Amino acid sequence: MYAELLRNSTEMIRTLEEISMNAWPALKTIYYDGWVIRFANGYSRRANSVNPICDSKVVIDEKIRRCEQLYKSAEQKVIFKLTDAASPADLDTVLDLKGYEPDAPTSVQTLDLAHIGRTTDDDITINDKPTEDWLRQFIVMSKTDGRYLATLQEMLGKIAPKKGFFSITRESRIVACGLAVVDKNYVGLFDILTDPAHRRQGLGTRISANMLRWGKANGAKTAYLQVMDVNKPALRLYENLGFDEAYKYWYRVKE
Repeated sequence: MYAELLRNSTEMIRTLEEISMNAWPALKTIYYDGWVIRFANGYSRRANSVNPICDSKVVIDEKIRRCEQLYKSAEQKVIFKLTDAASPADLDTVLDLKGYEPDAPTSVQTLDLAHIGRTTDDDITINDKPTEDWLRQFIVMSKTDGRYLATLQEMLGKIAPKKGFFSITRESRIVACGLAVVDKNYVGLFDILTDPAHRRQGLGTRISANMLRWGKANGAKTAYLQVMDVNKPALRLYENLGFDEAYKYWYRVKE
């Protein structure tokens, strides 16, 4: 029984890791002995990290050395994105011994959509591609360096599964936004942001709930999202919506 539960857990983690990479694509990808090595001009750890999601056979020291060479050539720091399903199983320990520091522990949470309704919120706009206003406000609300605007736009344009760019507007300006992506009967919720001047008005809850309804209407049976452990307001929001933690991921980083 334990072996079956472990197998099912590993399969679930790998499935969610795969579809989350589809939802947040890198600009360049190298596949190496079960590892997915991603590059996006240094914008976001998710799109600029080594993802060891499948079984590994090459000697681990050799694989790590190759990854280090690739990121050095790209003039980027080396980042590994780890889960309990990482292969080999002792990779986190090996990286620790090599001086990689842990960073950004994150909760991956899921929600069964069986009891989610289909009624949409007329106050929320949904587009199948990001508008200039959506991109501009996303950069501002996420406090992202403006030099990454072109990279962000290119990454979002590479999303292959069905996607929706959500926004709430007040006085002709977007004050809340988010991205939802449907893939393999899942809908992923990403980067739900609210302008500081409009917080504590329930906008995050409304836009999240509408993403869930949209996902269900487009065939999703389960929702998932990723939230950093230090983001207590977001953790409370998602708990109130009914999300539960499925697993964690974290990074190992070397400058």
